[in-house]
Amino acid sequence: MKIVHVVYSLEMGGAEILVAQLCRLQRSNGHDVSVCAYSNLGPLGEILRSEGIRVHVLGEAPFTRTFMRFLREFRSTRPDVVHCHNPAPTLQAAVGARLAGVKCIVSTRHSLVAPPYETASEVAYSFVSLFCDWIVGICDVTCENLRNAPLSRRDRITRVYNGVDRLPPAPPEDHPEQHGFTLLFVGRLAEIKDLPTMVKAAALALPSVPNLQLWIVGHGIMREPLEALVHQLGIADHVTFWGERLDIAHFFSAADVYAMSSVSEGLPMSLLQAMSVGLPALVTDVGGMAEVVRNANCGLYTPVGDAAAMAEAMVLLASHPARRATFAASATTAYDEHFTLEHTDAAYMALYRKPRNARLLKK
Repeated sequence: MKIVHVVYSLEMGGAEILVAQLCRLQRSNGHDVSVCAYSNLGPLGEILRSEGIRVHVLGEAPFTRTFMRFLREFRSTRPDVVHCHNPAPTLQAAVGARLAGVKCIVSTRHSLVAPPYETASEVAYSFVSLFCDWIVGICDVTCENLRNAPLSRRDRITRVYNGVDRLPPAPPEDHPEQHGFTLLFVGRLAEIKDLPTMVKAAALALPSVPNLQLWIVGHGIMREPLEALVHQLGIADHVTFWGERLDIAHFFSAADVYAMSSVSEGLPMSLLQAMSVGLPALVTDVGGMAEVVRNANCGLYTPVGDAAAMAEAMVLLASHPARRATFAASATTAYDEHFTLEHTDAAYMALYRKPRNARLLKK
């Protein structure tokens, strides 16, 4: 089967990591896999190219020109499947894929798609959905939000949980130096992640957990404000900013709890990576991450923006290693049963093989 994944770019991010891992797995299973990006290559694109996977960068352009570029690309390469990841790539590529005679077109929404909706954008997406066979939400909450969006194509919406490769074990000698009970965050330092709440929670928890450490791995526009907040709270000795790292397995292997304080979140890959190595979770009660933590019983969840509640949860987790061990075992079990990359790929392959719009195509 010839499969093309369409993305905005292959910069470092959750959806992009999933695309890269799917490309590798699908190729190893005998499929002809490539990626079309219409912005820029990014570090993940460079890695995929070095591994022999075709990554074609069209370059950003006005909509009409981009549409024609995709149409020519699909007519030239004649894929069996075009899998668009997120709304913008879907708007750019789905119609051209249908006109080029692609048998199956899938669009995955990797975010929460939470109201209030941007009506014009969602109406445009709903129109383009006419040319898609399947609209995929990455958790139950995303699917429900998609069904309630303006003019949504409810009969085409289905859920496929994200999956991720299990993180490789990191030998203890390669672990970052750990000085106490350690919380880990890995991801973009963006406003939507609401890391100030996590930092404030750590400050509130310190009197009860004086050896608490918070590791923040990633980069983004919030780094300077976060560093300023850390110094303002007087907890610089307890918070480490590691920047963007490729050796994230070392951090997951060394930490005690994986933490996220997002105000909106679909199903983050970093949470699944934490589960793959049996790391308990502390998250805010939002989106797919709370859905998974609740269903898997692999950690605690607190209200969005409530630093006091998150601090209380930090103290509870630090004080009860036996409870952390129970959460860790549940995390590993849930990962093995639901969130491996193989589970996700199998679900997508099933969709690829039963296009809903096949009757519209010429034989």
